[in-house]
Amino acid sequence: MKNIIVAQSGGPTAAINASLAGVIRGAAKSQVYDKIYGAVYGITGVMDDHLVDLTEKFQPDSAEWARLYASPSSYLGSCRFRMPDAADQPEVYQQIFATLEKYNVGAFFYIGGNDSMDTIDKLAKYGKSIGSEIRFGGVPKTIDNDLVHIDHTPGYGSAAKYIAATMLEVAHDTYVYRQPCVTIVEIMGRNAGWLTAAAALARTAYSKAPQLIYLPEVAFSGEKFLADIRKLLETEHNIVVAVSEGIRDAEGNYITASDAVNDLFAHAQLSGVGKTLEQLVKKELGVKCRSVELSILQRCAAHISSETDLRESAELGEAAVRYTEAGNTGFMSSLLRTADEPYTYELKMAELSEIANMEKSIPRDWINTEGNDVTEALLRYMRPMIEGEAAVSYTAGLPDYEPINHLTGE
Repeated sequence: MKNIIVAQSGGPTAAINASLAGVIRGAAKSQVYDKIYGAVYGITGVMDDHLVDLTEKFQPDSAEWARLYASPSSYLGSCRFRMPDAADQPEVYQQIFATLEKYNVGAFFYIGGNDSMDTIDKLAKYGKSIGSEIRFGGVPKTIDNDLVHIDHTPGYGSAAKYIAATMLEVAHDTYVYRQPCVTIVEIMGRNAGWLTAAAALARTAYSKAPQLIYLPEVAFSGEKFLADIRKLLETEHNIVVAVSEGIRDAEGNYITASDAVNDLFAHAQLSGVGKTLEQLVKKELGVKCRSVELSILQRCAAHISSETDLRESAELGEAAVRYTEAGNTGFMSSLLRTADEPYTYELKMAELSEIANMEKSIPRDWINTEGNDVTEALLRYMRPMIEGEAAVSYTAGLPDYEPINHLTGE
């Protein structure tokens, strides 16, 4: 029997460990695979031969497995390593495949987003070029919900639930005062506004907050932004605004407080749009204004994760194992929605070569004509993903998450 290696990459989420738990459960059911190894710190863990044996520690449906399933962040650690082209640096691939051969690996699973799918796609293509029988599968993950060829991405539902709950609580906080006030909440989203759109789920019969939502899919105008707020202040005391970190003007320039710096994948590292707009409101409108940046809080709040999100994440991890058992490689496990009400879906495969380095944006007709809110179609799309609460256990008043001693060094 062959063995499995699984790794996690990119930004962590509240559901990425559920995907890992799914791969583990799939391996335990397998008649093809024996041991399952986890690579610490993504693909670099394979390069450095830094692996941990997960086989006995996380027996499926045990208390330990259940704790991993509901724990935030990447249990195995992550990385931002950009795989070079095999033609340019073949030694990198030779080193990786030497480790795979050493551990008698029959399948390698990479849990991650756009850049991770690029990594596993390159490995699958290299494996095919040298006649390797090792199978390579991607398991989707990203709070950004911007992967193509999948209805929605594991990790998004939990982040959306946190954002909506937080916006509802912010609304309750703002309504206690009568004096005019604007609260701006900056939400992650470089090129796609899925996370910021989730703020609309916070609206209730008694609260319209957030009254304004600005997404990267629509060019941002400072003048229009001020006019929107000025008009609302004519009839309302408290205005809550949800804004994506990646909003840009008509010329494509980011609205940030400082120059954006690119990461290894040439992605802009953004921050400061909330503070920039806060200063603009204070200066031009002369009303009280504060800004809040959710930052990493929206991706690690496992105490309010979506059970729908965790369940689907585990199912996609388990499905990836089944697909390799059937002889498939160079794929990403995917999810196709079949109905909204009641919400139903089916699992399938998607070709990695059609996913890597692609981004899914919000359709323009899911954003209102003014470019400052979302439509009912988008709300209908998002609602099923935040349903259900994960069974998180508590000790001494705090969530009892799976220890990460191998990452903390304690």
